[in-house]
Amino acid sequence: MATILIIDDERPIRSSLRDILEYEDYKVLDVDNGVDGLELLKKEKIDLTLCDIKMNKMDGMEVLTAAKEFSDIPFIMISGHGTIETAVEAARKGAYDFLEKPLDLNRLLITVRNALEKGSLVKETKVLKRKVSKTKEILGASDGISLIKDSIEKVAPTEARVLITGANGSGKELVARWLHEKSNRAGSALVEVNCAAIPSELIESELFGHEKGSFTSAIKQRIGKFEQASGGTLFLDEIGDMSLSAQAKVLRALQENKITRVGGEKEISVDVRVVAATNKDLLKEIDAGNFRMDLYHRLSVILIHVPSLAERRDDIPTLATSFCEEICADYNIPTKEITADAMKALQELPWTGNIRELRNMVERLIILSDRKITDKEVNSFANPSVSTHHGMGSTTSMIDLDRMNTLEDFLTFAEEKFLTHKLNKNGGDVERTARAVGVSEERVRERVKK
Repeated sequence: MATILIIDDERPIRSSLRDILEYEDYKVLDVDNGVDGLELLKKEKIDLTLCDIKMNKMDGMEVLTAAKEFSDIPFIMISGHGTIETAVEAARKGAYDFLEKPLDLNRLLITVRNALEKGSLVKETKVLKRKVSKTKEILGASDGISLIKDSIEKVAPTEARVLITGANGSGKELVARWLHEKSNRAGSALVEVNCAAIPSELIESELFGHEKGSFTSAIKQRIGKFEQASGGTLFLDEIGDMSLSAQAKVLRALQENKITRVGGEKEISVDVRVVAATNKDLLKEIDAGNFRMDLYHRLSVILIHVPSLAERRDDIPTLATSFCEEICADYNIPTKEITADAMKALQELPWTGNIRELRNMVERLIILSDRKITDKEVNSFANPSVSTHHGMGSTTSMIDLDRMNTLEDFLTFAEEKFLTHKLNKNGGDVERTARAVGVSEERVRERVKK
């Protein structure tokens, strides 16, 4: 059900519009001034606004201008003193349409329906664009991130190979994408290969392709990633997990710019810029005999290290705010505010999962919190697996004890968590769970129902 906001200082007009729109099964909110209208637009999920032009405190054009700074909600402007100039000005400022009083019922309903459809299409288009475009901004202003941005600007336009190092989830793939986006090859493909996700016996076929009949399951010819990326960029993620035999072939491809498909004899020329990434210390891997030194030197013409999130805590507020806006937009809800205390609490967490973990936590907080995300929500929901220490060697799980007023509250909470865990372990079987924990089936069912 769409929600429509009416902003008009005439009560009879608001009442009439409410009756008409509610009869058409719309949810209706109304206020008598622009200031309150803007507050509602910020707090509530509004799909369309009907706004009078001539009002006290703040006229409709001012409301429209202010609203367009933070929202794309369609506006239909209404006025009893309509002129062509007023209609043109409303359209120029972003209004969907302009209606004159007294309102024609049929035209009003048609305009409302069309405006809602357009608003829905705008939201859907934004979501789809975000999903299609994987290259997001590199956020942050810490020294490490500033150095990365400078390096990308200098290195991207060249043909130099780049080796990106850093922990899992720190953003190595994003750096690789920007190296491609800012390169002279941006018009061609960026082909990604996760070397850790491909079995060692298949990595050569994945990279170089194979001929039909070259092995048992090779029922047709396959074009490898090197050929697919010819003219563009090949991103070899987790290069440290590649087998030694595949490393030897990659080295040859980099030296000669030629490959041979598995089971084939013909040499194929390829024009590829290789960007590699790893979370391993390749120098240690070389000492251990797991990585070729000559390949390391071929790949590491330029070295870019991506710092962990724990090394750039000053960037957490920027990242968290961006994730919050993005996720709320995807969920089509008003952007939630993260308080200063909540930001401080987020900065104090260990962040072993880096950027990926932070995004997941922000999404969890958005789902579980009210309109504001406070430090209490962070401590309660952000990472229940992390423990905090409170002197005397005691350890308390990150649950919000302040919300529990009695021992019974805590025992109920603990019982719920315990039974949920056991039910999950027993595949949701109430009878088996009851036997395992030594309570009646009725008690387990009662807790499940609650």
